[in-house]
Amino acid sequence: MAESISDADKASDLDISIRNKRLAKLGSQAPSQSPANSQEPTVGPSSLESQKPSSNPTASPKDDQQPRSKVGNPSSPKSQNPFSQLVSVHANAEGPRINITSAASNQNTARTRARSSESSKGASSRLGETLEEWEDKALGGIFRLTLNKSTTRDAQGHSLRFVAGVRDDLEEQNEPIRFSTAVLDQAILEAASNSGKSTPLDYLLACWKRVMRVYKGFKRGSAEDPKYNIVKEARRLCMSYCIFAVTMPDMFGQEPSTSNPLTPHLLIDSEDDRGLCHDFLSEAIARFPEDDSVREALVGSVEDLSRQLSTMSMNDNYKSYVLALRNLVRYPPLVNAIVQSPLFLPTDVQAGTMEAKTLMGPFFQISPLQGDVTTNYFSSPKTRDKTYIVNSQGSLRMTLQTHQADLLDVVNHIIKTSKEARDKMLDWFAKCVNLNHKRRAIQVDRKTVSSDGFMINVTVCLDQLCEPFMDATFSKIDRIDVDYLRRNPRVDIREETKLNADQNASDRFYAEPAPGTSNFISEVFFLTLAAHHYGSEAANSTLGQLEKDLKRMEKQVEEIELDRHKFVNDPVRLTMFENAIKKFKDQIDKGLSYKFAVQGVLLDDLSQARSMQFMRYVIVWLLRLVVPTHDFPKRLLKLPLPIEQPEVFKCLPEYFLEDVVGNFKFIMRNMPQIITSTQSDELVMLCITFLRSSEYVKNPYLKSGLVTIMFHGTWPVYNRSKGILGDLLNSLPFATEHLLHALMKFYIEVENTGAHTQFYDKFNIRFEIFQIIKCIWENTVYREHLDQESKVNLDFFVRFVNLLLNDVTFVLDESLSAFVQIHTLSQELSSAAAGMDQAIRTEKEEALSAAKGKAKSYMQLTNETVAMLKLFTEALAESFTMPEIVQRLADMLDYNLDAMVGPKSRNLIVENPQEYGFNPKILLGEIVDVYLNLKNKENFVFAVARDGRSYKPVNFENATTILKKWSLKSSEDLASWVELGQRFKKAKEVDDQAEEDLGEVPDEFLDPLMYTLMEDPVILPTSKTSVDRSTIRSHLLSDPNDPFNRSPLKIEDVIPDTELKARIQAFKNEKKGSRIADAGVMDTSPG
Repeated sequence: MAESISDADKASDLDISIRNKRLAKLGSQAPSQSPANSQEPTVGPSSLESQKPSSNPTASPKDDQQPRSKVGNPSSPKSQNPFSQLVSVHANAEGPRINITSAASNQNTARTRARSSESSKGASSRLGETLEEWEDKALGGIFRLTLNKSTTRDAQGHSLRFVAGVRDDLEEQNEPIRFSTAVLDQAILEAASNSGKSTPLDYLLACWKRVMRVYKGFKRGSAEDPKYNIVKEARRLCMSYCIFAVTMPDMFGQEPSTSNPLTPHLLIDSEDDRGLCHDFLSEAIARFPEDDSVREALVGSVEDLSRQLSTMSMNDNYKSYVLALRNLVRYPPLVNAIVQSPLFLPTDVQAGTMEAKTLMGPFFQISPLQGDVTTNYFSSPKTRDKTYIVNSQGSLRMTLQTHQADLLDVVNHIIKTSKEARDKMLDWFAKCVNLNHKRRAIQVDRKTVSSDGFMINVTVCLDQLCEPFMDATFSKIDRIDVDYLRRNPRVDIREETKLNADQNASDRFYAEPAPGTSNFISEVFFLTLAAHHYGSEAANSTLGQLEKDLKRMEKQVEEIELDRHKFVNDPVRLTMFENAIKKFKDQIDKGLSYKFAVQGVLLDDLSQARSMQFMRYVIVWLLRLVVPTHDFPKRLLKLPLPIEQPEVFKCLPEYFLEDVVGNFKFIMRNMPQIITSTQSDELVMLCITFLRSSEYVKNPYLKSGLVTIMFHGTWPVYNRSKGILGDLLNSLPFATEHLLHALMKFYIEVENTGAHTQFYDKFNIRFEIFQIIKCIWENTVYREHLDQESKVNLDFFVRFVNLLLNDVTFVLDESLSAFVQIHTLSQELSSAAAGMDQAIRTEKEEALSAAKGKAKSYMQLTNETVAMLKLFTEALAESFTMPEIVQRLADMLDYNLDAMVGPKSRNLIVENPQEYGFNPKILLGEIVDVYLNLKNKENFVFAVARDGRSYKPVNFENATTILKKWSLKSSEDLASWVELGQRFKKAKEVDDQAEEDLGEVPDEFLDPLMYTLMEDPVILPTSKTSVDRSTIRSHLLSDPNDPFNRSPLKIEDVIPDTELKARIQAFKNEKKGSRIADAGVMDTSPG
C-alpha cells in the first residue's frame, strides 16, 4: 500500500507554484455547476439556416441543462465558476488532492442519499444492491478504476486502473472503500496522471464515450432519479478534465506539446474511443462563453490541421483532414471562432503563399495537378496507350469531384453560419482572385502565383455557389446588380482592360460611387467571373502553352540526337551527352504527365456543364445591359444596337466577355456534346450581336473569338453533319436575319487589327468566316436577305467585294508561285543528285521544305477563298461589276487562267499534289464558274477583253479542251463557256478599234494612276489632282488616304472636274467626227 501511495505521490507532487497555477486555473475557467433541476445549454450541429440544438436527437435531457453563471462577477467570486466551490486542498503529508465537487452538488448528493435511505430501500432490496453500491460499480465501470489492487480487470476483461491515492484518503478518513462523486475528481486526476503509454486525453475521451452511453440511457424527466444525478456529475467532471488535458497538460505531469493536443483526435473516427464525437464537441462548444481556452484549443486544432495538410498532396492521406473540417463547420459558434483566426485571412499573404499560409488554402490546394500526383497517375506517359490515359483521367476526375463536393460543403456551412462568417469567406475568395492577376500574364513565374489545381477548385466551388439562383427562367437575374462594381467591390477591376473604354474614362466612371448595398448574389456572381478568368481560363491558356513547349522540346531532343555520332568514341563526353538527353526527356515526361492531368481536370463533363450554365447567365446579363429596355430574353434583341453605348457596359472589364468566349471555345473544340439547345440560342445571339454591332467591343481578337465559336459549332460531330450549331444557324430567325451581314462586316473590319500579326490573323479569321458561310449558304432565306441588302447598302457590299477580291488575288498568286518553286527546286535536286555541293544541296532542300509549307497553308486558303468568290459572284453579280471593281476582277481571273492553262502551266506539276490540297482540275472549274456567273454583265466582258497583260483567246480554248477531257462541266456550261470566249474576242476587236480611232490621247486626259482615258474626272481636295472617279473609289476601298500626299480622304470629299470632263468629251467627239470623215461619209454631189 505504501508503495502505491508513493507512486501516486510522484505523479501529483508538484511544486507550490504549479499547484497555485492549477488552482487559479480551475477557479477561473471551468463552467459552473448548479442544481440538477436547472438547465444546462448544449450545442449541436447547425442546420443549413440556423442553430437548432433542441432538435438534436442526442441532446441532454431538459432537466439536466444547467444555467452558467457569468464570468468575472465580482459580487460572487465563489459562484462565478464551477470549480471555485469545488477545489479544496487536503493538507496532508502526501501532497495536494484536488476535489472538483461543487457545494451545490454535495448538498444535492446529501439530499439524494437521504431520500434513498427511505424511498430506495425497497428498490435496493428488490435489485439486491444499494444506491451506494450501484454508484461504486457505475463510476468504476465508466472510468475503469479500482480501489482493490488485486483486481486488475473487470467482468468484460477490460484493464482497470488502481487509484492508490484515493484508497489511502478514504482509509485515513475512515470512509467506506468505494467510489462516489465526492472522490471522483481526485480519482480521475490520479488515473489520468498515470496513464502510462497513452495520454491523459486518450484515457479521458474513452471515459467520455462510456459516460455518455450511460447518460443517454436515462429518460427525460429523470432529474429526481439519484442515479441520473450521479451520472450527470460524472459527465460534468469528465468533460472538465478533458478540457484540462488539452489546456493544462502540466496538471497531469505532462510537458506542453508544440502541436495542438486535439488535432490527432480530430483525424480519428468519431466512433473510436480516441475520436471527438458530436457530444464532446457540443459540450465543449457550449463552454465558449465562459472559457476562452476551450475556444482557443478548438480553433488551434483547426489551424494545426491546416498546417499539416499544407505539406500533403492527393497522394497522401488527406481525406481525414477534410472530413475533420467538414465535421467541425457544422457547429456555428466554432465557425464564428474559426473565421476570427489570424490564419484565416492573413494581411500579408501573397499569391504564391495563399495555399500554405491561409487556413482554407491547404484544403483547396489538394488536386491531381500537384507535382507528384500527376506522375503517379501518368507514369512513363510516352509508353501509355490512349485507353490507359483515358481511364486514368476518369479515375482522377472521380477523386477530384469527391474532394470538390467536400469543399463546397465546408464553404456552404461557413457562409450560412452568420454574416461575419459569410463576409470572411467571401473576402478569402476575393483574395484568391485579386492576388492572382499575374496568372493571365504572357510570361508567368509559377512561384509567384497560385497553382492551377488550387484556382480550379476555387472556380468550381464558386460555380456551385451560383447554382441556387441560376434557374432556367432567369427569375433572379435582376438581383445581379451592375452597380456592385461602383460600391468598393471585393473584386479588384481597377487595372483591367475595359470592353470599350480607356483607363481615364473608366476611372472617371468608377470614381462616382453608387448608392445602396450589394446583395450576396451580386457578390458571388462577380467573384465567380473573376475566378473563371484567373482560374479555369488561365489553366486553359497554360494547357495551350504547354503543348507548344512540349513540341519545341521534342524537336530540340531530335536535333541534339543528330550530334550523337560526335561522342561515340569519347566515353566521358558520351556520358555527359546521355545525361543531357535524359534530363530533357525527363522534363518532357513531366510535362506530358501534367498535360494529361490538366486535360483530365478540364475535360470533366460535370464541371464544364456547370461552368457553361454560369456562362449562359453571363451572356443573358450582358445582353440585358446593351438593350435599352433591359428585358432580354423576354423580348428579342433588335439589331443593330443603339449608337449610344451604355457607359456601364463600356466600362466593364473585358474579361466579362472573354470568359464566355474562352469557355465556349474550349467546350466547342473539345466536348461539344455537352452543349444543350437552350444554351446554344443565347450563345448564337451573343456572337451575332457583337459582330453586327462590333463597335461595342474594342478588342478585335475578342470578336474573332465569337467567330471561332460559331466556326467550331459547324464542325461535323456525332452524326450531325452541320455540327452543334449548324441547324440552329439555319433555323433561328435572329440568325437568318443578321448573321450573314455580321460576318461580312467583321470580314471587312479584320483587315486591320492593329497587331503586328494582323496580315496572317486576317486570313485565319476569314477562313473561319468562310466555313460558317458555307454552312448556311444552302438556305435561300440568307441569299434573299443578302440580295435585298446589297441594293440598299451598296457601299458596304463594294467594300466587302473589294477585300474578297484582294484575298483571292493574293492567295492564288502565293499558292501558284509556291508550286512553281517546288517544281523548279525538285528538278534541280534530282538532276544534279551526285555533283551538287553539299552546302548548296542543304540550302536548296531547306528552300524546298519552306516552299512546301507555304504551299500547304496558302492552298487551303486558296480553295476556300475561290469557293467564296464563286458563291458571291453568283449572288451579287452587280456588286462585282461595279466600275471600281470589275477591271481588277477581270485582270485577276485572266492572270490565273493563264497560269493554269497557259504555256507556264507545266511549272505547276509537282509530286503528290494532294499533299498540299492542290487539285488543278477543281480549281480550274471554280475559276470558270466565276466567269460564267458574270457572263451577262457587258462591262465585265469588256473588262476581260481590255486586259492587255493576261487576256489571250488561246487560254479559253485550252480551258475548253481540259473541261471536255475531264468532264468537268455539263454540256450546257461548256456551250456557255465557248460562247463567252467568242464574246471576249468580239469585245476585244471592238475595243481595239475604238482605241485606234482615238489615236494619241493627251496626257491631261489620262488617269494618273491607271493611264486610261478618264470618263468622270474628279479633283482631290488636298492634292488638287484630277483622277477618274472609279479609280479613286477603288483606291479608297483599300487605303483611306489621298494617293498623292497621304492626306485623309473620303469619296464624299472629291470635287467633280466638270471643265476637264467637257474637254474630254469634246476630244472624243472630235475623234468621232474625224473617223466619219475618213470613212468618206460626205456629200460629193456636184454643186
